[in-house]
Amino acid sequence: MLKLILLSIVLLGLGVAGIAIKIWAKKDGEFAGTCANSSPVLNNGSEASCSVCGARPDEKCKS
Repeated sequence: MLKLILLSIVLLGLGVAGIAIKIWAKKDGEFAGTCANSSPVLNNGSEASCSVCGARPDEKCKS
């Protein structure tokens, strides 16, 4: 039981470390394409602008 708990903690730690390294390695800590309205799957064909940064679906995210 203790081995399972330790293995779970190690795997979670590796996951968090991987995400932290990805953020650290990116310029300004940004992930590309974070506006949900830019996604054709989530947009449902509407031409609404991003509720976070105001970018149109054909524009790059401004936040």
